[in-house]
Amino acid sequence: MSIHRPALLTDHYELTMVSAALKDGTADRRCVFEVFSRRLPSGRRYGVVAGTARLIELIRDFRFEPSEVEFLLRTGVVDETAAAWLTDYRFTGDIDGYAEGELFFPGSPILTVSGGFAECVVLETLVLSVLNHDSAVAAAAARMVTAARGRALIEMGSRRAHEEAAVAAARAAYLAGFRFTSNLAAGALYGIPTAGTAAHAFTLLHDDERAAFASQVATLGKDTTLLVDTYDISQGIRNAIAVAGPELRAVRIDSGDLAVIAQQSRELLDSLGATETKIIVSGDLDEYAIAALAAEPVDMYGAGTAVVTGSGAPTAGLVYKLVEVEGRPVVKRSEHKATIGGRKVAVRRHKPTGTATEEIIVPQGVPDRQPNDRLLQRSFVVAGEPVPLPTLDESREHLRECLISIPWEGLKLSTGDPAVPVTVVPAG
Repeated sequence: MSIHRPALLTDHYELTMVSAALKDGTADRRCVFEVFSRRLPSGRRYGVVAGTARLIELIRDFRFEPSEVEFLLRTGVVDETAAAWLTDYRFTGDIDGYAEGELFFPGSPILTVSGGFAECVVLETLVLSVLNHDSAVAAAAARMVTAARGRALIEMGSRRAHEEAAVAAARAAYLAGFRFTSNLAAGALYGIPTAGTAAHAFTLLHDDERAAFASQVATLGKDTTLLVDTYDISQGIRNAIAVAGPELRAVRIDSGDLAVIAQQSRELLDSLGATETKIIVSGDLDEYAIAALAAEPVDMYGAGTAVVTGSGAPTAGLVYKLVEVEGRPVVKRSEHKATIGGRKVAVRRHKPTGTATEEIIVPQGVPDRQPNDRLLQRSFVVAGEPVPLPTLDESREHLRECLISIPWEGLKLSTGDPAVPVTVVPAG
């Protein structure tokens, strides 16, 4: 489901390099590009790899249509030679990387793209746009899941995002452990369970609150959620139970001091005999607000703006850098932006109990493996052909297991060091 053709995500400067490389004969030099983050967003102790399956699908379909090539040629972005090359473009290289749902830390080589220079460099913007967005959302969502302490979360941020980003964000949030999304496109595309309730507009449409609730219950039954804070919350709850009875599935509260209101609402519901009616809260919730409600009688959280915008970190800060040409390591030496040359292999080291202790990265070599090490990279594309990937639910479970494996300090919401230290060692 895409409005924009993947090929038109190519940046102007990428095609400048392609044109020049084709002209000087370097376009087919065998190269290795790596995706990594120099640092985590402020306050974060881990990153989450997300969007990989979406990216591989987009690369599989990455083609320049005749109209697109004509546009690039007419506007002087490319010359005739480059235009012919784009017309025949197919990615024929290899892509390896960390599994979707894997944790990453500063320097982790989360994606490795190998092939001719031109065929790899033309993918840079596509790769980074997908991984930076989805990984940012997944990291924020994972922190919210931790803060929720086992209570369910529903992603409801579509109205705060670009229409296509909203679908990708719903997918990334589900990967991170959210239980539902309100985005029906994400439900249709990815099989994510959907949930939602009426908005304040539906209550305002009717002559009074009871009439609105009666209409919703008559249509959907008692297994629905009634929004009770359009007017007065306490009276809204009374009206909801009067209409639906104590078997009403849930009420939602979207405003006010949620900690106080949740307590009062639980007491009121119980006094009305609705002891099994759940309380769902929403309204600009982020991981900190969710954590602050941990002791309150809340059964589910609805998160919108914060999750789809990465909760203050809307990008994962990933970069796509050339690290090897024809088997020779190359490095960038710019201040604060230096790179480590050579294709890298990474393992995560664990205690016998399963707790992760260190990430070992070896440039141009193979790590000296220990019994509880886990190799982090796997193949995604071989000679241009995608390999079967885990399902979204399998990736979701992988992330859950990864979060269990890091030291408990790494799950704190406070600022601190990365949950797992990274060591770059010389090839053995």
